[in-house]
Amino acid sequence: MGNPVVHFELIGPDPARLREFYGALFGWVAPAGAPVADRVSSPAQYSFIDPEPGSPAAAGGIGGGEGFAHHAIFYVGVEDVGSTLAHAEHLGATVVLEPQRNEGGHVTVAHLLDPAGNLVGIAGPS
Repeated sequence: MGNPVVHFELIGPDPARLREFYGALFGWVAPAGAPVADRVSSPAQYSFIDPEPGSPAAAGGIGGGEGFAHHAIFYVGVEDVGSTLAHAEHLGATVVLEPQRNEGGHVTVAHLLDPAGNLVGIAGPS
């Protein structure tokens, strides 16, 4: 397999309601206040869903807040977000979120639309 899915997010205008829904549905525990880039979610509204230690599951996040459109996204792990984003554009993708550095989480993320219009995230150390 190539690059793995390393993270997913569920974003909407009412993140507390999303946390309540997914907590009741799947048992996910996701307290608000996790570090996040401002363009991804309101920082006070973001929460991490961590997999059990040793689990092959990807980590996740729930967030958003007022002014954030609802969407679900998965992130593929890459070494260099900027060069991967440029390569994706060359292959026909459209950039919808330029690289954003989350200093609190020590990660850089970006969003793109693939040629079919699917929202995809990439994440890496730089």
